[in-house]
Amino acid sequence: MSTTRSPRPVAAVARRAATLTALAVAVLVASCETPPEPEPPAPPPPVVAAPPPPVTLNQDVAAQAAVYVAFMREVSTIRAGFPDAESIQSALRRGSAYHPAQVSQGMVAYASILALQSPEFVAGVRAYSTDPAQRQQIINAVLTDPTYAAAFPGADAAAGLIVAALGRDAAALTAVADAVEGDAYTIQERRDPRRRWAVTPVADREARLQSAKTLSAQGMSAQPQEAAQLHAAAHAGQGLGVAGGRAAPPYTPVVARALTIAALAALGAAGEDQRENTAILTNDAGNQFCFDISKLNLFQCLAASRPSYEDMFCLGRHVVRDLATCASTAIGGQPVQTAAAPAPQISPASLTLTTPAPASATAALNRGSPTGR
Repeated sequence: MSTTRSPRPVAAVARRAATLTALAVAVLVASCETPPEPEPPAPPPPVVAAPPPPVTLNQDVAAQAAVYVAFMREVSTIRAGFPDAESIQSALRRGSAYHPAQVSQGMVAYASILALQSPEFVAGVRAYSTDPAQRQQIINAVLTDPTYAAAFPGADAAAGLIVAALGRDAAALTAVADAVEGDAYTIQERRDPRRRWAVTPVADREARLQSAKTLSAQGMSAQPQEAAQLHAAAHAGQGLGVAGGRAAPPYTPVVARALTIAALAALGAAGEDQRENTAILTNDAGNQFCFDISKLNLFQCLAASRPSYEDMFCLGRHVVRDLATCASTAIGGQPVQTAAAPAPQISPASLTLTTPAPASATAALNRGSPTGR
């Protein structure tokens, strides 16, 4: 008897074969597909440009300026109408107690702080400080050429503040000089009760002269509070209460150097680590020469002077007026002229000095015809 196989196992085998074939095809298709792109990296944070450095001015400049301001204020308080011979000697000691180099440097330093009181100038300079490379290029140019700062926007406004402030100093001292020199003539009049001691020879003239020389050689110290106020005003751009118009170039070396220091400060390049540069810039030989000559003239005048009224003349002419002249010359003005004075009533012995300038000045006192006109 024959047997017949069941078809079911065949069907199962067929199904398994079809499944395997489908899986193989799926694997083959999957192997041919492109893999998905990886996630892109996160973008870097945006680059934020570093802000330009703030206005920086080292404390040495402020201290130099404080010396100038304090001394000019002290001299401006000298008043004519001296009641006795000692009051004249006291005024001489006060007026001669300055070192020419320090006053000259202090004038430039003070002028630089005045320039920083101009927001127009500071903004004009700082416009070039946002790009570090350009800022350094500008700093190098300013240090190389002291006249470069005059080209910045607002330089004429800053220079105007300098000219106005130093001009007021010169005017105030000129008024004092006029009064003191005039009093040197008035005190000789017979109706003046001071005449008796005014025509008496000064006691210990050599010691008086040596005292003036000693005081002149001594260094001057800045008052900490005044230096701090000037330092703060330089950084704040306000606080000095100054006003002025505009001054067009060309500028004197004093004004040009002051603008240079102020420009460096506005660029953040005049801080404590830049003291050497600012020290060089405050040292103007021409400006110091004016104060040096004033000292020499004072010493020669005192060496020749005998009575107290002649000491008054030396004080008015070679302390106060010479300081006014140096301040005026520093801003481009003409030397301060000597005011006319009445003729003296007495004629003491003629004075002989080693150089003609002081001799003619003191002789003019005796003749009643001041020089310098």
